[in-house]
Formats: sequence, C-alpha cells, structure tokens
Amino acid sequence: MKTKFCSGGQADPSPLGLLLGCGPAGPVALPALAPSPASAPSLPPSLAEMDAKDLPPPSPAAPPSPTPPEEPPQQPDLRTRRKAYLWCKEFLPGAWRGLREDQLRITPIRGGLSNMLFQCSLPDAIETVGDEPRTILLRLYGAILQMRSCNKGGSGQAQKENDLQGAEAVVLESVMFAILAERSLGPKLYGIFPQGRLEEFIPSRKLDTEELGLPDISAEIAEKMARFHGMKMPFNKEPKWLFGTIEKYLNQVMRIKFTRESRVRKLNKILSYNLPQEMKNLRSLLEGTPSPVVFCHNDCQEGNILLLEGREDSEKQKLMLIDFEYSSYNYRGFDIGNHFCEWMYDYVYEKYPFFKANFLKYPTKKQQLHFISSYLAASQNGFENLSNEDKSKVEDEMLIEVNRFALASHFLWGLWSIIQAKISSIEFGYMDYALSRFDAYFDQKRKLKG
Repeated sequence: MKTKFCSGGQADPSPLGLLLGCGPAGPVALPALAPSPASAPSLPPSLAEMDAKDLPPPSPAAPPSPTPPEEPPQQPDLRTRRKAYLWCKEFLPGAWRGLREDQLRITPIRGGLSNMLFQCSLPDAIETVGDEPRTILLRLYGAILQMRSCNKGGSGQAQKENDLQGAEAVVLESVMFAILAERSLGPKLYGIFPQGRLEEFIPSRKLDTEELGLPDISAEIAEKMARFHGMKMPFNKEPKWLFGTIEKYLNQVMRIKFTRESRVRKLNKILSYNLPQEMKNLRSLLEGTPSPVVFCHNDCQEGNILLLEGREDSEKQKLMLIDFEYSSYNYRGFDIGNHFCEWMYDYVYEKYPFFKANFLKYPTKKQQLHFISSYLAASQNGFENLSNEDKSKVEDEMLIEVNRFALASHFLWGLWSIIQAKISSIEFGYMDYALSRFDAYFDQKRKLKG
C-alpha cells in the first residue's frame, strides 16, 4: 500500500467519536492506532485522512505514495483480544460460533500508524462445520476521528467538519469494500462494525516495483484496471477528487512552517516553482485533454497489488487489487498515468531517504502501448476488431492523455509528501520524496513539450 501516514492528537469526545470507538467510552479505544486512511469518494481527503504510497496514497490516492519501514507488530492487549474474539464469534458461522476465547489464534500482521491488521484463526484441533473460513483478517480502523490539520489553531467548526468527513469516509469506504467484494474485485467481507471489519485472508504477497514492467503482470494490471473502471458505483459521479485534493493540499502547503534548516531549504526550493501558477497551468492543460470519467482506484502501485499464492505461474488471474481508500470517480488518464509514475519509485529501501527513484524506469512507449492495448481490449467492445490504423489512432490519443495526467500524479503526491513531513512521525525522507516528485513533474513536462 502507498500508506498515507499521519499522526494526530486525541479526538474530542462526541457522539461520532463514541460511535467509532474513538472517545473515552468507545468500545475499542486503541491509543496506538492512528486514523484510517479511508477517504470519502465524493470528498477530497483532509490532511489527517492521509494514510504511506500502505504509501496513496493518497489512492490516492490513492493516491495515491511511499511505504516507510514499519515498526514490529504490537501484540494485541487483552481488551483487543477480547473484542477480536467476540467479533469473530458473533459474525462468523460454523465452528466459530462455539469457539472459546482461549482457543482463538490471533497474530498481528502490521502495527504502526495506519490500520491495525490481525490474522485470526481456528486452532488445528477444531474442524470446520461448513464452508466457513479457517482464517480471516481483522482490520481495526483505530481512532479515525483523531484529526488535526497542520494549522494547530484551526477553529472548532473546522474540526467538526473534519470529524464529519471522517465519519462519512468510514461509511463510504465500507460500502465500497462490500460492493467490490460482491463483484469478486476484492477480498470477501465477513463482518462489518464501527471499529473495523472482518475480511477474507488471502495468502499472497505484494508486488515488487520491478515486477510492474513484466509483460504478463502489466497486461493483467491493465485488465484489472479496465474492469475496475467499468463499475457503476453509488457515489458522486462528478470528478471532484483530483483538483479538489490538489487545491486542499496546496492551501495547506502554503501555510506550513518548518524549523529544521534542511526542511526549510527544501521547502523554499519547491515554493520557488510558483506552485499556485503551476497548478493553474496544469488545470488548463488537463481541461483541454479529453479523458473519460470512470470509477478509479487512484493509487494503483505495487504495494496495492497482490500476487496470489499458488497462482504465480498462471498466465492470468494471479493478481488482486487492494486498498480502495482513495477510490472515486476521476479521470481515466490519472489512474493510468499515476500507475506509470509508480514504475519509477521503489519504497523498499533500508537507508535514508528510504526510497529509490529512477526516472529511466518510467515505461517506454512500447511498454505503455502494451498496457494500453491490454486495457482497451478489456474495456472496449470491438476494439480488437478495429483495423490496425484505427487501433493505432485510439492508442496514440490515449498515450497523450495518460502522459499529461501523469503530471497531476507528481503534483499531487509531491504536495502530499510535504504535508507528511510536517505531521508524520514515521522515519522517511518525505521532503526528499517531494523534491523527487516535483523533479519528475518538470522532467515529464519537458518531455511533453519536446
């Protein structure tokens, strides 16, 4: 996941906070947890809704997004274990109904500042009754209403709006997850409650950055994205997410103040680019670029794509998209352009700044056409029956579209990373990442003019 990390203060008690288990009287108050990254599809995510590109991812954006090194998973405390047991017993059928608390096997999968994930299993000695799962994934959102902006002096009204957006984000992301599960586009959903949900546990691993360029992997990602884009979802169909999010981030960035000299220097360099004018130029360019509005993932990078265990050698159907918190109606060109940008960034790097950037890894025209042709074959009926000349015309138009929208990916995640440098306690070179994304933005801009 390009997990978008943030660190927030304790939320004020409120009916919403109690509902989501964030207030002192909430059913699951886990102080080690920070906000879920779930963003309402119809609303740009607030600064504190940022989850790393799990970053993005902002999908996303999820925006999308880097995944900094995570702390060792925390063992669940007795209260969390008790709640996990009750959720499994009450929501899951068959053998789970008669499970004793001491029989539950629970193992943390990931700790830190984003969602807490636990693997919950039946003991080997207990046989299943029907088709109930032996192992599930418990996802706890944490105190999702712990929201604070960079501007610590924000008004109470602004905080209320953040709280309401956070609550709406949880509801909409849960609805989205359930729909995708029903359509076999995501893990199955076994149970949902205010503090989290029970999901299908899928034996798998996340893709590595270099695998994005493998022809069979790239073609299947294109097909999966085409199917995702073809869905009709019960969300706001206006493409507000992209520039709504960029504008919100830019307003926050223009108010940020750093004290550390290295960060001040890097921020000043970025601000010297005249970001407000650059955003106007970008908006003007993209408003003149035809791109269908579809239901987008917005953070389709290697950390959000699973390679299913046992299907590694299969020609097709070996991948699954996950982490839909940035998904919304958006421009097709952004989703594909954002994915292409992710080919350049490797977030599995042990030394500072904990990522590697290689602009030469951006897909070649041949690799882009391979992805685009696979996408069009899956999304447009009759595409394969077109003449070669007509196919080339459609593909060439799409090349222009996605490479222009790739600019928006760099701009969005560059701003996002500056904000993370201010609010995140994760050890990651956020300002270095922001500089890299803006370097890539201007590099891409030069190529488009050439």
